Amino acid sequence: MQVTMTVNGDEVTREIEGRLLLVHFLRDHLALTGTHWGCDTSNCGTCVVWMDGEPVKSCTVLAAMAGGHDIRTVEGLEQDGRLDPVQQGFMECHGLQCGFCTPGMMMAARALLDRNKDPSEQEIREAVSGQICRCTGYTSIVRSIQWAAAEEAGTRTSTTATAGGSES
Repeated sequence: MQVTMTVNGDEVTREIEGRLLLVHFLRDHLALTGTHWGCDTSNCGTCVVWMDGEPVKSCTVLAAMAGGHDIRTVEGLEQDGRLDPVQQGFMECHGLQCGFCTPGMMMAARALLDRNKDPSEQEIREAVSGQICRCTGYTSIVRSIQWAAAEEAGTRTSTTATAGGSES
């Protein structure tokens, strides 16, 4: 069967099997390997992408179901050669360790900041509660998202806390 969708702003059409999962379509047919394939049971959240602006676990969505929809992956966060503040925050505040959960975390974080410009720590933790990170205690992830929120609000200063809780 043929499927057409918009991925990161570009319309794509491919011939696929009806049972192909969106995560495999993105990785294997479009070479967008930033979306990770983890547990295959929708528990880990590494495969989160947006469908029509809403986070979805792409291991539970058939590529055929995404036909006609707008899909955004972690590669789509970067715009015009500039990292999204969420991506920058993860870099600045060491919000990643092995990096496996990072794309899904970033997509969940970006969705949160698009809805809530100044989330509390609890709201951040709730927003990423569908993502599993086995490397961190989530503190640096929360700090990364707080950094991004402050950056977008224009309130981040050189004394805003960064990685490890130290100030620069």
